[in-house]
Order: sequence, then structure tokens, then C-alpha cells
Amino acid sequence: MATTRLSTKGQVILPASLRDKRGWRPGQVLEVEETPDGILLRAATPFPETARGAAFGILAPSPIGRPLTIEEMHEATETEARARHARGRY
Repeated sequence: MATTRLSTKGQVILPASLRDKRGWRPGQVLEVEETPDGILLRAATPFPETARGAAFGILAPSPIGRPLTIEEMHEATETEARARHARGRY
């Protein structure tokens, strides 16, 4: 079992073996939770958890009633890029 010391600033240095095992590098954001047994540290997730149903909207049917072809997607992208360029956006 490794030990560490609490600094006057309240900082704790985690042993390198534990940081390496977890893949934690400088700047890693950690969640801190108080438990009945002590303090729990875990890597924070980079994005908030999303409910499965919240993401399904992107799978809605196409407004034209059928999937777009690759050519139609390219054409739509080019049309939008030209429109933005004409407005001075790019």
C-alpha cells in the first residue's frame, strides 16, 4: 500500500504507479466523492451523460421521405458553402 501526504494547500500527490495504471496525465479532471469509507477519485467523463432517447432525433427519417444519396449530400454541402461564402462567412 502506498502512502502520500496532504500539503498545506490541500493537495495530494498520487503515486506514479497508480497514475500510470489509470492512464492519468497532468491536467486530468477528477471527480471527488465522499463515501462512508473515505474519498473516491475517478476520472471525469469529458461529456455529460446523454440519455439514449435524446440522441435518437438524429436518426429521424429524411424530410423528403427517403435517404439522401451521396451525390445529394455533396450537392447540399456545396450549396451551403457557396451561400455562406457569398454572405462573407468564409
